[in-house]
Amino acid sequence: MSGDTTAIQGGRRISAHAVCTAIRDDIVSGTFAPGSRLTEELLARRYGVSRVPVREALRTLESEGFVTTRRHAGACVAQPSERDAADLLDIRALLEPLGAARAAQRRTEAHLKVLRGLVRLGQERAQRGQFSEARSLGDWFHETLAQASSSPSLAGLLVQLRRKTAWVYAVDPARQIVPPPAPGGAGRPDPRARAVESWAEHGALVDAVARGDADRARALATAHTERALSEFRLRRPVPVRTSKHSVNTASGRN
Repeated sequence: MSGDTTAIQGGRRISAHAVCTAIRDDIVSGTFAPGSRLTEELLARRYGVSRVPVREALRTLESEGFVTTRRHAGACVAQPSERDAADLLDIRALLEPLGAARAAQRRTEAHLKVLRGLVRLGQERAQRGQFSEARSLGDWFHETLAQASSSPSLAGLLVQLRRKTAWVYAVDPARQIVPPPAPGGAGRPDPRARAVESWAEHGALVDAVARGDADRARALATAHTERALSEFRLRRPVPVRTSKHSVNTASGRN
């Protein structure tokens, strides 16, 4: 068995990596609630593959901390404690500024081109109130910024931390409050204003990275991370949905 076992589906070869991505996406989205069982047979049926790539995918997810194996129960979605959840935020707050500083020192022109394009698109989506697309672009932005550090170990940690944070936490709209427009005015939850502000922060960070200013990049990343993480709240368990989900439609990125 290779490190990327494949299954045959409709004459196409489906890799264990694709199955792993599909299961991880469903865990992060809350389709599989913490503590729920993950049986090979049901997963194979859900994604339309054999049990072999499912088995390998579960091993990978266990190594990443998304899945745990219980005696007499088999594979289950992990149940992070409140301390585990708090640790995720603390670690991200430490590592993301480091990644930004490294990016300022090691980025390539190709990285800058992608980052600037993402900032432009993100600003457009935020202005239009297209929050789902803006969030997806934000994930892409931070993944590219991590890759720009030219440190595979650090980039891998940062991507995994963002996945786990998305799994354990949700953004609380009630915390996305911007200052009132006039003295004495009442602050109101304004997701659009916060999204626009967030992409402005992304743009300033890219400018610092482009200049090679590691100290400025670190400071901006620290402020952005602290602000973003302050808007998180712990997720509540979501009931497991049982509709079939073909692995062919699974997102290739997270």
